[in-house]
Amino acid sequence: MAKDATRRFRDRGIPDEDIEQVAYLGLVKAVQGFDPERGHDFLSFAIPTIRGEVRRYFRDHGWTVRPTRSIQETQGKITACEAELYQQLGRAPRPTEIAEHLGMDLDHVIEALGAVGCFTPVSLDVPAHDDGAESTIGSTLPFQDTGFELAEARLLLRPVLAKLTERERRIVELRFFQEKTQAEIGAEIGVTQMQVSRLLAKILKRLHDELVPAA
Repeated sequence: MAKDATRRFRDRGIPDEDIEQVAYLGLVKAVQGFDPERGHDFLSFAIPTIRGEVRRYFRDHGWTVRPTRSIQETQGKITACEAELYQQLGRAPRPTEIAEHLGMDLDHVIEALGAVGCFTPVSLDVPAHDDGAESTIGSTLPFQDTGFELAEARLLLRPVLAKLTERERRIVELRFFQEKTQAEIGAEIGVTQMQVSRLLAKILKRLHDELVPAA
């Protein structure tokens, strides 16, 4: 029974023998903590206890990329209360019931539950389908990593922006970083919207003239 309860945790970077030993420890704890007076069968208490021990072991030893400390701590609290809730309810507890039992925000509990099992990230080069197609998981993602392009842009812009006056840099910040309208910028720096439009055109021309030779 203990070995069967560990099926979902296999092939995740920790030897199966270690997982089984932890499962046996969970079984012993289940025997010691089971209360037959509650009216539920032993398996409904033992299975979540065993899985809780295995999840705790993964939490401490199995992460490739660790989640935040608050998520790890929440996972530990969830693991500790799951067996008790199983025995009280006679079924798997819902996230709302776990959140109420722990006195936590539901969104935080759901986030912690969602991070369970993310111990060994899947490579983005793994085929997305089993039909022989060349598409990978990475190619199906709806976004691209533009970090290199952004880093290069920053290197080019830093010396150019340094040549602007303090007011000009403020205008650039308000327009392109805070995404304020020309009217809002004018109200903040004390000029009209038309003047802001002219200032922006002047600034952008200066930046263009400086950047084209650099590029």
